Parts: sequence; C-alpha cells; structure tokens
Amino acid sequence: MDWPGYSPDLNPIQHVWDMLGRRIAAHQLPPTCLPENRRALLDEWCNIPQDQIDNLILSMSRRCKACIASSRRHTLY
Repeated sequence: MDWPGYSPDLNPIQHVWDMLGRRIAAHQLPPTCLPENRRALLDEWCNIPQDQIDNLILSMSRRCKACIASSRRHTLY
C-alpha cells in the first residue's frame, strides 16, 4: 500500500501528541520552563489510560480502509 508522505491519517502518534497537548493545556498552572514542561509531559504520558492507546492501535485497520476509500482525500481521522 502506498503511504502518502503528507498524510497524518495513518499515524496514531499524532493523536497521542494531541492528547498530551490537551492534557498539558488543561493544567491550572502550565509549565513555564523546559524542566517543568519535561516533567509535565512525562507525568501526563504515564497517565494516559492504556485503553486509549489500545483503541488507537486497534483503529489502524479502519484508518487504512478509510484512507484507501477516500482516494487520498480527507477522512474522519
């Protein structure tokens, strides 16, 4: 299967980064320096529920099918 280089549709890590970003943004006091940001990211990474990661992995076949069906146009992912 061709994998279009411009398509984030098939890359579940993009969704993990989005989860991390939303979790950090929800902090009452966001990190103000690099060490704080690193600590916050590591803490949030460890707190992502495993079922969310599993769901992303299990969604790969749906993502691939949607990408193929869309003829490389926009998908819901």
